Amino acid sequence: NARVEQRTDLDRLVLEVETNGTITAREAVSQAAQILRNQLGVFLDLDSTESEGQILTVPSAMKLDAVFLKPVDDLDLTVRSLNALKAEQVLYVGDLVQRTESDLLRTPNLGKKSLVEIKDALAIHALSLGMKIENWPPESLRREAVQTQAL
Repeated sequence: NARVEQRTDLDRLVLEVETNGTITAREAVSQAAQILRNQLGVFLDLDSTESEGQILTVPSAMKLDAVFLKPVDDLDLTVRSLNALKAEQVLYVGDLVQRTESDLLRTPNLGKKSLVEIKDALAIHALSLGMKIENWPPESLRREAVQTQAL
């Protein structure tokens, strides 16, 4: 039961749902509830004997993996910089951060101004050039690259 001022007999939830017609509003709410349930399920498995002040953290390596897997297109670089990187097969942030400044300056159509732009875009994500990433590229990206080359 919900409470509004002195009334305690309220137990209604009103949702306004808009869809593009591929699924009904009822199906959309059902799917959203299922996703929420799955995500919150992590908290159901917590050991009840853990101390109350303990904080759950995701290892920093896992957080970085997600950033490394982003396409360089997501860095909001100029078209000139993006085209130069793609010509050198730099498709993901993980590919980019392993390059050094001198590597990038040797890239055709990529000068100092583009280099500054790239470094600034990486700094937003707390990344820099010349980083070493173990097991890069991930197996899934290697398979994807092989499939793309086969086409």
